[in-house]
Amino acid sequence: MNGLAKVLLVVIFGVAAALAADNRVAEAVEASADVSLKTDPASPFWSAAHPAYLGKDIHGKSVSNFRTEVRTRWTKGNLYFLFICPYDELNLKPPPNTAQETYELWNWDVAEVFVSSNFEDIKRYQEFEVSPQGEWIDLDVDLHKPHHEVGWTWNSGFEMSARIDPTTHHWYAAMRIPLSAIDKRPPAAGNTFRMNLFLSEGPTSNHHEVTWQPPLSNTFHVPERFGLLKLVQQ
Repeated sequence: MNGLAKVLLVVIFGVAAALAADNRVAEAVEASADVSLKTDPASPFWSAAHPAYLGKDIHGKSVSNFRTEVRTRWTKGNLYFLFICPYDELNLKPPPNTAQETYELWNWDVAEVFVSSNFEDIKRYQEFEVSPQGEWIDLDVDLHKPHHEVGWTWNSGFEMSARIDPTTHHWYAAMRIPLSAIDKRPPAAGNTFRMNLFLSEGPTSNHHEVTWQPPLSNTFHVPERFGLLKLVQQ
């Protein structure tokens, strides 16, 4: 193998490694000011985001029919998420109650964010869920406890909005999470969080679990498999 070929191989493997690494890092793009919470991906606010994609099941197998786009932005006060979720058959909780937290919302269709600024104890993180009907729950998760779901009594003050579009078979969920609820650092470009993203869709007979970083387990709660979220400037 000549010298040029060796250099080309090094470059190719280097680019491949960089791309593989980037698949575990999502970017939240800074916005100059907070906005009202909307679910229109064509809006200027969401159009400026860098998308991440959920396209594998919990064991890492491709589920391309349910590839979900997630857009993320941040301001000095808040972290924003927009989920764009394809669906085949919705599994909705009757009747919906959007005025207060819905315990065990994870048994129905939901978009989920697991996020934490705690890199010292990876078993501690926060969980945020929104359903297609606008139901919600937030949890302060502590996997050291035998029943981490008791963290649902925590209140982050996060806001949400959701809608279903039956013509395109998509539903949309937007979240606005106060940064002060998940991070003690002053908000700044370069701050990094541990994160994973999930979508649960469909009844038991036609159920799909779509992930950003597959947990390789029958539970989403595998912090060792989280990726990273980095705050960046526009």
